[in-house]
Amino acid sequence: MAVPLSWAQWLGYGPFLAQLVVTRRCNLSCGYCFEYDTVSDPVPFVTLDQRLGKLRDLRAWVVCLTGGEPTLHPDLLKLVRRMRELGFRRRQMITNGYRLTNETIEGLNAAGLTDLQLSLDGVRRNGTTLKVLHSLRGRLEMLARSARFRVVLSAVIGSAPPEEAIEVVRFARSHGFVPRVLLIHDELGRVKLSPEELAAYHEVKRILGRAGREAGDYRERLIQAGTAPFRCRAGARYLYVDEFGQVHWCSQSRELFSKDLMDYSLDDLKRQFHAVKPCREMCSIGCARTASAYDEWRRQGIEGRR
Repeated sequence: MAVPLSWAQWLGYGPFLAQLVVTRRCNLSCGYCFEYDTVSDPVPFVTLDQRLGKLRDLRAWVVCLTGGEPTLHPDLLKLVRRMRELGFRRRQMITNGYRLTNETIEGLNAAGLTDLQLSLDGVRRNGTTLKVLHSLRGRLEMLARSARFRVVLSAVIGSAPPEEAIEVVRFARSHGFVPRVLLIHDELGRVKLSPEELAAYHEVKRILGRAGREAGDYRERLIQAGTAPFRCRAGARYLYVDEFGQVHWCSQSRELFSKDLMDYSLDDLKRQFHAVKPCREMCSIGCARTASAYDEWRRQGIEGRR
């Protein structure tokens, strides 16, 4: 694309959210996770700078650094500063929290981070995960004291005793974080809860109130009916950019669609906006769901391109 999207083009088809993988390496090895390795080198800053420039030309409203574990990237603060220089409205990062220090938090404050997302799988360590409240309480309290950016703390149901999610949500609220709930899904984005997990999920939803019913309460529809069809706009409203610079619909559908970000154009945004995704019936990927919610009234498929 030779010139940036116009605002009218962005309003019609442009990305609300782009997730940018800065390294595939992670310092943890959670048993349910399939989005990391232990050997990859970080993507060079100059390469990521080019990709950020392209996302600016596509007028991405929110850019989120992800991985792997982004805090393993040696130029993390430089990347956040560059995001601010390029004018992205929201500058986010997803982290497991283990490498957060006072110095890192102050650096992110100064660099201009606006949002940090962190999820806890439970309260106590188990054979599946170390990403739990008992292990991260000290770092979370540092965040509560020092962060000048918004912290979203998600309770995860599916990898620990389900009642622990309730404690995580209460901790988030008591420390001024934005609480959310996430459900463990498989490599295809599908979710299945036991009766105990379902009861904990409904209690968390009760605590969260309206905030627990994202994108038309699609999780509840998935649980009750087994499917929750929607007009997925991934590849347009939501871009997942892997460490190789390839755009995918999401991290779970990397085998279904791929195109180099640097070759992405308005035509690609339109094409993927209207493309009917085969995984849409049972998808539980919140990023794709919420980014698509704005356009549910618009047609999709062959009719949508007329």
